[in-house]
Amino acid sequence: MWFSAKVGTITSNQLSKLLMAHLLKNENLEIKIDLPLENYNSSRFDWTGKISQVKFKNIPISTYEKLNGWQGSGEGFFNEFGIDTALGFDAVEKGEWFHKIGVGLLKKESANYDFSKTYEVRPAQFNVTLWSDQICIDCVSEDNKGYSYVLKKEITLTDSGFCIKYYLENTGEKEINTDEYVHNFLAINQESIGENYQLNFPFQLHQKLFGETVNPEKKVEIGTDQIQFIDTPKKTFFFSHLNGESSVDSQWQLTNRKNNIAINECGDFQTSKVNLWGDKHVVSPELFIHISLKPGEIKEWSRTYTIESLD
Repeated sequence: MWFSAKVGTITSNQLSKLLMAHLLKNENLEIKIDLPLENYNSSRFDWTGKISQVKFKNIPISTYEKLNGWQGSGEGFFNEFGIDTALGFDAVEKGEWFHKIGVGLLKKESANYDFSKTYEVRPAQFNVTLWSDQICIDCVSEDNKGYSYVLKKEITLTDSGFCIKYYLENTGEKEINTDEYVHNFLAINQESIGENYQLNFPFQLHQKLFGETVNPEKKVEIGTDQIQFIDTPKKTFFFSHLNGESSVDSQWQLTNRKNNIAINECGDFQTSKVNLWGDKHVVSPELFIHISLKPGEIKEWSRTYTIESLD
C-alpha cells in the first residue's frame, strides 16, 4: 500500500461545508488542488484531486481550457475517465443513471454519450486525507446496474515536481473497461503557443500513421520526434494517435525557450494512445492508459511530473 500515515481526514459531509483549496508548497513549487465539491463541478473531469494550478518559482505553468476560464471547462492538470464511453452508459435507458468514474452518476439524456455535454450529476462519496506534502482523495461509487468501484488518488509534492498515484478497484459484478488520461492545460508563464515552445516524445512521429489531424493553419510542424510551432495558431489544432498503432513509453517534455523552463510527464505504463490538443493560449499532450478490470480486480498506476530550469 502506498498510503502513508494521515494527519487529518475530511468526510463527504464535512466537504459540503468546507469549500477551500489545498496547497502543496516548497521553495520551488506551489500546487493548488481543489477539493471535490469546490469550483469545478461539471460532469466531464474527475473530481478527485483537481490540480487547478501549478507554479514553478512563482511562474505559472498551467492555464485554462478556455481563455475566459469558464467554470464548466477544464484547467490545470484535470484528468478524465472514459472520454469515449462512460461506464455503464449502454446498459441504461434514457432518464436512468450511469457512472462517470471520479464524479458520480450522470443522467442519460440521449442515445450517444458526448463527453463535452453537461449532464445532471449525482455526486459519489468523497473522503479527503491531508498531509503537509500530499493529499489523498477516495471516491466510493454507488452500485448501479451491477457497476461499482472505489477510486483513490494520491498527489505527492517532490523537490522538482509532483506525482499522481491511482488505485482503482472494481467492487461491482460487471467488468470495467475504460481509459484515463490527464488533459494537461499548459502555458508556461501564460505565454501564447508559438515559436518558443517545443514538444518532445521518446518515439518516432510518422504523420501518415496518425489517427486524426486537425491543423488548419499549418502552424504545427511535425518533426522526427518533436513538435514545433511556426507561429501562434488562431484556430484549434488536434492530433490523435501520435504513436500510430504502436505501444510506446508514456512520456513527453515541453520546453519554453524564452522562459528556459521544461516540464516532463512520465507514466509507469506503456500507452497505445497519445493525443495532442491545443489553441493559441494552451497546448495539451495526453497520455492514455487502458484499464480492464474483472470484478474484484485492482489496477494501480502513476504519473510523475518534473519541472526544471534550463539555465
